[in-house]
Amino acid sequence: MFTGIIEAMGTLKNVRPEGSNKHFIIEAPFFDELKIDQSLAHNGVCLTVVDLDFKNKTYTVTAIDETLRRSNLGQLKPGDKINLERALQANARLDGHIVQGHVDQTAFVDRIRQENGSHIFTFRFEDKPEHPLIEKGSCAVNGVSLTVFNITNKTFDVAIIPFTMEHTNFHTLKPGDTVNIEFDLIGKYIEQLTRNYLK
Repeated sequence: MFTGIIEAMGTLKNVRPEGSNKHFIIEAPFFDELKIDQSLAHNGVCLTVVDLDFKNKTYTVTAIDETLRRSNLGQLKPGDKINLERALQANARLDGHIVQGHVDQTAFVDRIRQENGSHIFTFRFEDKPEHPLIEKGSCAVNGVSLTVFNITNKTFDVAIIPFTMEHTNFHTLKPGDTVNIEFDLIGKYIEQLTRNYLK
């Protein structure tokens, strides 16, 4: 479980395909604290550390075909910055919202504008009248816990403050770029229960 509060940005050093899977070799500032089998969110996708390279200070995670199809990980290339978050500790504050690291789908950046010191990002995704977004509710975008507004069936806005802009890979995004989105867990449960009830 994660909170959507990004700890650091990692740098993708290499990608090794193996069948339909891809191994990502990543450099992270907290490398010395990592261990095999540890879970980390990468742009909001929960992946397991499978190898540690102490010489080069890098670690490896593997994404299977299903993960690559549902997320933007398959589009990453060496040099790209990745939002990283380690799993929530049981005694930690839940500063964001409950994030599983199970990406629902991708969206793309429709436009970016500056407004009152923040950047307003509009994201466009597959037209889904039944999506569980609500005004001023939560959504994880590339693993970042954000409040959404101006919601339609296929777009929503988020406001990115300067700190978040600087300390996540939001500063690298431009119109047309793909991001990972994970809808709020509670909203998804309510949507499912309501849909079953109305059948």
